[in-house]
Amino acid sequence: MTETTTEPRDIPTLLRSAIVVSLIYFFLVGVSSLEAGIKIMGEDTQERLFSAASNPIAALSIGILGTVLVQSSSASTSVIVGLVASGALGVDDAVPMVMGANIGTTVTNTLVSLGHIRQSNEFRRAFAAATVHDFFNVLAVAVLLPVELLTGAISSIAEGISSRLVGSAGSEWKSPVKAWVKEPVSWLKSFWDTVGASGNLQGILMVLTGLVIILIALALITRNMRALVADRVERSVNALLSRGGGAVALLLGLVITISVQSSSITTSILIPLAGAGVLSLRNAYPVTLGANVGTTITALLASLAASSPESLTVALAHTTFNVAGILLLYVIPIARDWPIHGAERLASVAVERRSLALAYTVGMFIILPLLGVALLR
Repeated sequence: MTETTTEPRDIPTLLRSAIVVSLIYFFLVGVSSLEAGIKIMGEDTQERLFSAASNPIAALSIGILGTVLVQSSSASTSVIVGLVASGALGVDDAVPMVMGANIGTTVTNTLVSLGHIRQSNEFRRAFAAATVHDFFNVLAVAVLLPVELLTGAISSIAEGISSRLVGSAGSEWKSPVKAWVKEPVSWLKSFWDTVGASGNLQGILMVLTGLVIILIALALITRNMRALVADRVERSVNALLSRGGGAVALLLGLVITISVQSSSITTSILIPLAGAGVLSLRNAYPVTLGANVGTTITALLASLAASSPESLTVALAHTTFNVAGILLLYVIPIARDWPIHGAERLASVAVERRSLALAYTVGMFIILPLLGVALLR
C-alpha cells in the first residue's frame, strides 16, 4: 500500500507562490484592521495604553518584550507601523521600539544554541555564533539610541526619504494598497457590529483580529517561503560561506531573510553549522548583519497598508538604524571585532558555568526589559 503525504513540500511551486501572494494580502488586511481598531478606541484609550512609550528606555524594553513574545521582529515592527498609522504612537516613541525589536529577535538563535549545551566544544562555538548577534544589536542601540535622542538623526533621514516618496507628515497618503484592503476591513467591522460590539469593545476586537491575522499570515508566509527556497538557501550558505565572509556573506543574509521573511530563520540556520565547526564565527557574523537589514522589508510592506507618511517614516527608520549600525560597527575596522570578542568571552564563561547561559538568556530578554518597563513608565 502506497502511503500518501500531505507535507507542505508536496505543493506545486506555482500554487505555493499563489498562496504566498494571498497570505501577503491577508497580512496587509491585518495591519489595516489593527490601525482601524486603534482609531475606533479613541485618543483617551490610546493615551492610557501607550503612555509608557513616551519614555525611550521603556519603549525600547516594550520592543524587546513584544518581539520575544511573538518570536518575530517582522510581526512586532508591523504592529508598531500600524500603531503609528493610527496615531496612537508618534514617530519619536516608535523608533526606540523598533530598536528594541532588533534586540528581541536575537532570542531565537540564542535558544537554538542551547540545544548544543551538552557538548562543550560545540556549545562554545554555537553560543558564540548566536550571541555575536546579541552583542552587535546591543552595541548598535547603545550608540545610536543616544544619537537619535539628542539629534533625531535617524528619524530625520527616514522622514526626508518618506516625504519625497509619499508627502510630508500630517498629510494623508493615498496608498493603492490601502484601497485594496479597505473592503475586507469594513467586513470585519460590520461583523463585530452584527454581534453587538461597539465603542472600545469593537476597537479591541478589531485590534485582536488584526493581530491574529498578522501573526498567522506571517507564520504561513515564512513557512511557505522557506519551502520554496529551502534547497537554494542550503546550497548558497554552503557554497558562499565556505569561501569567506565579508560583503558577500552580508548580502547573503539580506537575500535569504527577504526570501524567507524571517531573520530568525536566517540566523538559526547558522547555529548548527557553527556548532559543528563547519562555519567560523567571523564568517557567520556578517550574515546576521544582512539579516538585520533584510527583516525590515516586512515593516516597509506593512506601511503600504497604512494611510500616513509617518508609518513609512518608522519603517524607513528601522532600515536606516540597521544600515547605520553596519556602517559604524562593521565597516569601521576598529569596531568590527567588538561583538566577536564579546561573544567569544561570554561563550567561554557559559561553557564553564552552563547555568549562566540560561541566566543570560532569561535576564537579557525577559527580566531586564520587564524592569525597564516597570521602573521607567
